[in-house]
Amino acid sequence: MLKRTFDVALSGAGLVISAPLWLLIAVAIKIEDGGPVLFPQDRVGIGGVTFRALKFRSMVPHAWTLPPHQAGEDDPRVTRIGRLLRATAMDELPQLYNIFRGDMSFVGPRPLMPGEIEVRGRGELVRLDSIRGYAARHSVRPGLTGLSQVYAPRDTPRARKFRLDAIYVKNASFCLDLFLVAVSFWITFRGRWELRMRKL
Repeated sequence: MLKRTFDVALSGAGLVISAPLWLLIAVAIKIEDGGPVLFPQDRVGIGGVTFRALKFRSMVPHAWTLPPHQAGEDDPRVTRIGRLLRATAMDELPQLYNIFRGDMSFVGPRPLMPGEIEVRGRGELVRLDSIRGYAARHSVRPGLTGLSQVYAPRDTPRARKFRLDAIYVKNASFCLDLFLVAVSFWITFRGRWELRMRKL
C-alpha cells in the first residue's frame, strides 16, 4: 500500500511539473524528422499481462519494423534528439502515466517487449523468455528504474540483468525503492545514463 501510494503521488506530481518539458520535447522531435512524437509499445507487466507503455520516440520512425531488441550505445537507429533524451532518461517521461495508471511502479524490473530477443556475440538470436529468471521478474510490477537499470550497463547480457532483478524481488523494500529513486534522479540530473557505470 505504501509503495502504491508513493507511486501515485510522485507520478501525479511529475506529470504536472514536467508538462512544459513535454511540449519542448515534442517540438524537438517534430523538427528533427517530422515523425510521431510518442512511441506506444506493448510491454510485459505483473503476472505476465501485457500493457501499452508510452515513451517519447528516440529512434528513426521505421525502427519498430525491425525485430525487437535492446538498443546498443552506438545504435544507428537512435536519432540525435533521441541520444539526448536517452542520456537524461527524458524519453521515459510518458511512463509517468503508466505508473499513475498502475501498469508500472517507479522501481522494479525493466518492462520487456513480448517476444523480445537478445543478439549475442556471433549474431545468435535468443528469446528473452527462454533465459533463466525471466518469469520470476513478473511477480512484481515492472519499474521505471531498478537494480538492473542503475547497475548494469546497457549492453550487459540479459542473464546478468535477470539475476539483479531476482535480487530486487527477493529484497524489495520501501527503503530500497527510495534509494534507487534517489540514485536515478542524481544520474538524470547529471545527464549520465549512458555513462552511469563510469560515474557510480
